[in-house]
Amino acid sequence: MILTKAQYDEIAQCLVSVPPTRQSLRKLKQRFPSQSQATLLSIFSQEYQKHIKRTHAKHHTSEAIESYYQRYLSGVGKNGAAPVLLELANEVDYAPSLMARIILERFLQEHEETPPSKSVINSMLRDPSQIPDGVLANQVYQCIVNDCCYGPLVDCIKHAIGHEHEVLLRDLLLEKNLSFLDEDQLRAKGYDKTPDFILQVPVAVEGHIIHWIESKASFGDECSHHAYLHDQFWSYWNRFGPGLVIYWYGFIQELDCNRERGILLKACFPTDIVTLCHSIT
Repeated sequence: MILTKAQYDEIAQCLVSVPPTRQSLRKLKQRFPSQSQATLLSIFSQEYQKHIKRTHAKHHTSEAIESYYQRYLSGVGKNGAAPVLLELANEVDYAPSLMARIILERFLQEHEETPPSKSVINSMLRDPSQIPDGVLANQVYQCIVNDCCYGPLVDCIKHAIGHEHEVLLRDLLLEKNLSFLDEDQLRAKGYDKTPDFILQVPVAVEGHIIHWIESKASFGDECSHHAYLHDQFWSYWNRFGPGLVIYWYGFIQELDCNRERGILLKACFPTDIVTLCHSIT
């Protein structure tokens, strides 16, 4: 799904005043029925992550942390089964999983002899049964399963979706009888930063020569695309030549402005691949 900047801005504007819940996503789908669920979810997640980055600091002052912790203690003291942490996160407009991390770290600081390491915290968030307090374990679990943008559950889903699309791209390349090296093979050759696939024989797509293909199981907005250009795509171009980026959930049309410089954007696997010998349809 390729959107103009104006279409994207219209969707993003609708997300400004809604909480990051599945109910909000359903309302967004009703508002924009022509857009796919996957595209809207990707935009929804990316816009919320931008919001969290803008407001992150205010939730991590010592005053804010202590206020949240005391409110948590008061809430569970009244009713330990109520979704105290989840409701607190929603009230202060912070991601539930990130609120759970704040409270968990504060709890462990109070009850453990040594400050908890990042790996210990991450392990407890992935498996709340490791938390040495049953009430807090349940509160953290509620936050993790109800967070659709952050947390270990979301990370697992994103990783699985990303891998699924890489496998899909591999299968399409094999179907078209295109010879390639994948990321693992390239790293085994000593490359430290590589695209997902290098074509051993370049092809042409819409009149542009392609040496490599990168799979992105997300929507290409301005923020993410410019970061990818800086951190990945231009490095690939410098090392391997011009290439193709597939944003499987679409991208902003105006971002496809580097074709002549060697970065081509598509929202699906191209159907008009031209090899050295013949056209593949």
